[in-house]
Amino acid sequence: MYEALYLFLATGVVSMAAALSAGALNKLPEDQRPACMQSRNGQVAVIMAGNLGALTLVGAMAYGFRVLDWWIPLSCLLLTFPLIHLVLFQRLLGDLKTLIVTVPLVVVSAGALYYAW
Repeated sequence: MYEALYLFLATGVVSMAAALSAGALNKLPEDQRPACMQSRNGQVAVIMAGNLGALTLVGAMAYGFRVLDWWIPLSCLLLTFPLIHLVLFQRLLGDLKTLIVTVPLVVVSAGALYYAW
């Protein structure tokens, strides 16, 4: 049971952090966006990274609801994951660095979820 909980928490945190960081970067005005988002390809890459994070978050939630009690994934989705992103990732790294750090972790998380399922 603890392995499932650890896998759920790890995959959920990095997935939500990637999705929220990509969303925050896309909401910035054109003049405040980072240099990598000035081109159309950079914007598409950020959107795709956010979509990958959101899809992996859906997979983590499905895994959590399947193997854990229902209240654990629900409370993590509504409280724990956003708070960890806001307090830890966004304040320490900022949105762009958080996205760069979490996207490889999201890919690993998707593989781990597939393997554990």
